[in-house]
Amino acid sequence: MEKEDRTYYLVDSNVLPSVFTKVIRAKRLLETGEVKTVADAVEAVDLSRSAFYKYKDSVRLFHDMKQGNVVTLSLVVHDRPGVLAEMLSLFTNAGVNILTINQSIPTDGAAPITLSVVFGGSSTNLSKLLEDLRKMPTVISVEVLAG
Repeated sequence: MEKEDRTYYLVDSNVLPSVFTKVIRAKRLLETGEVKTVADAVEAVDLSRSAFYKYKDSVRLFHDMKQGNVVTLSLVVHDRPGVLAEMLSLFTNAGVNILTINQSIPTDGAAPITLSVVFGGSSTNLSKLLEDLRKMPTVISVEVLAG
């Protein structure tokens, strides 16, 4: 099927055949280096090599589909000196390329920020970055607007 003919769906993993979740788990084992070969990965998740190769390029986690693509984030942070720099260092440490930053004028002690970023590779995990941002005491809220 050609790329322009593809349709993507968000489906709850509980209703999917187990082969799809096993492919995801096998890919994750390979990406994290927990196993070195496809043979080891499929054995660890009880999956055939043929099923892995059949689905490996078509099945991925929702957040993983954003990797290598532009993602736009909306954040609201406390209006204090150094907050933006602290937040940007988190992006830098995660290996995320920042394309644009738009910080609006702060009101009531809060500054809205919109960032467009590129997730560069398999080592960058959007879920982990969002979790780290939300843990920052200076970050009030984080949302994924597009990606």
